[in-house]
Amino acid sequence: MLNFKQSLRISKKKKLSLQPEKLKRAVKMARKTKDQRIQVILECTEHKNSGMPGTSRYITTKSKRNTPERLELKKFNPILKKYTLHREIK
Repeated sequence: MLNFKQSLRISKKKKLSLQPEKLKRAVKMARKTKDQRIQVILECTEHKNSGMPGTSRYITTKSKRNTPERLELKKFNPILKKYTLHREIK
């Protein structure tokens, strides 16, 4: 039966034995999943058309794969003090 100190030595040896090629592969795999989500800006459509000063904008993320078209969400506009339609802008 191994005691605590012996098990620590074994785990440290295993950590040191990782090959750089495997680490590079793991990093590349992680990057692929991160590239699918992009940051988008949502802007209020009612406020834009009303001509009032100021803008109501939100920043969020979306998946390129699941929603390739522009995003539309109902969000709160603090200037108009009501929920309005916000559309993605570029």
